[in-house]
Amino acid sequence: MIPIDGQAMLTAADTRKAEARAIAAGVSADEMMARAGAAVGEQVRRLAAGAEVLVLCGPGNNGGDGYVAAAALRRAGLPVRVATFAPATTPQARAARERWGEEVEALAEALPAPILVDAIFGIGLSRALDEGVSGPLRRLMTAARLTIAVDVPSGVSTDDGVCLSDLPPANLTLAMGAVKPAHLLQPAAAQCGTVRFVDIGLEAPSRVRAAAAPVIEPPAASAHKYSRGMVAVVAGAMPGAGALAASAAARAGAGYVLLLGSATDRLPHAIVRRRFTAEALEDHRIGAVVIGPGLGRDERAEERLVGSLASGRPLVIDGDALRLMDDRRCAGAAILTPHAGEFDAMFGRGSGSKIDRTVAAAEGTGAVVVHKGPDTVIAAPDGRVIVHSGSSSWLSTAGTGDVLAGVIGARLAAGLEPMEAAVQGVWLHAEAARRAGAAFIADDLVDHLTLTA
Repeated sequence: MIPIDGQAMLTAADTRKAEARAIAAGVSADEMMARAGAAVGEQVRRLAAGAEVLVLCGPGNNGGDGYVAAAALRRAGLPVRVATFAPATTPQARAARERWGEEVEALAEALPAPILVDAIFGIGLSRALDEGVSGPLRRLMTAARLTIAVDVPSGVSTDDGVCLSDLPPANLTLAMGAVKPAHLLQPAAAQCGTVRFVDIGLEAPSRVRAAAAPVIEPPAASAHKYSRGMVAVVAGAMPGAGALAASAAARAGAGYVLLLGSATDRLPHAIVRRRFTAEALEDHRIGAVVIGPGLGRDERAEERLVGSLASGRPLVIDGDALRLMDDRRCAGAAILTPHAGEFDAMFGRGSGSKIDRTVAAAEGTGAVVVHKGPDTVIAAPDGRVIVHSGSSSWLSTAGTGDVLAGVIGARLAAGLEPMEAAVQGVWLHAEAARRAGAAFIADDLVDHLTLTA
């Protein structure tokens, strides 16, 4: 099993296209199922530790993978049973069912086993499971010690992360051939448990990928504070938010942090404080301007936003500044960091998955968009997408978004292109949360920022 970090992500339709390309290249559908089923069987064998396995098979090719896996487990000497609720319907699944050659129990009557393999429905499910399927599945999952889902857990929507049925989460999901949106988009991602990639030789070109730990180089031997990156943070009505952003920028690698317009004294002495003026942003050494944390939405906030947009400096636009943007566009490089409510206010609720909506927002604004949440989707105007999931749920506290804005600002000022700056910032922010543990506040998060893994 392989961690999904950095792996290509495919929708259900893209996966079918990849399978069609493999068939056109000479790999038969039977061979693909044999590879998938054998891979599932091997992973289950390792985890079962000799315990009895119950494989639940659906009527399609996901069920066919289950039959192949069950046969492999039987050959390996494990006690294994198979249950289903319907006959196999595809040629490959029917052939796999015949090769299993043993009794197939009725799903509704199947007795539990310590190890449960869910191969009922894979990609492409679009409606809730019938109670005749979901009821027995819930009962068997509850009784199992370990539940392993093949490709995606039954009852979730592959492309948008929606849970179509109320079922217990799997402990492990094996992503067959490619990562799917459901593996990272909430709430489906929570149903997947731990997700591991299984390579079955499927070519999966995609501009959408799962996040991976970035490689962050130390400053060059010749570095100085301005070459490290100068960040200007524009404060406003709630100076504490600006202070958080400025402190985070300093901890995330910036060589010089300038806080403009703040009256707060709760700052490291290394952070320079000045009154806000449009002229202050004309300093050519400024590599990034962060505006929005605690800005407010009054006339003064509007003036500071106008001045920041006119500066031509690379921008990180967060919080209140997003609400004031209206139809304004940035003159230069920009990163927008809305949470769900801010995103909806700016772009509307729209349709499609969180990935689809974020890509459309990036294309429409010409900016990198960091659509924050328990799953964070980062999209560039050119169609590149990184999806980050699994961050600490303790991030759901005031001020953590201000910290993220400062971290991204530091990476942008360091000279990274906006997409890479955003990707690094989101990862560093999540890593700080992991280090901080439980029940932290945003101030604690700043103290746990580090550029080393």
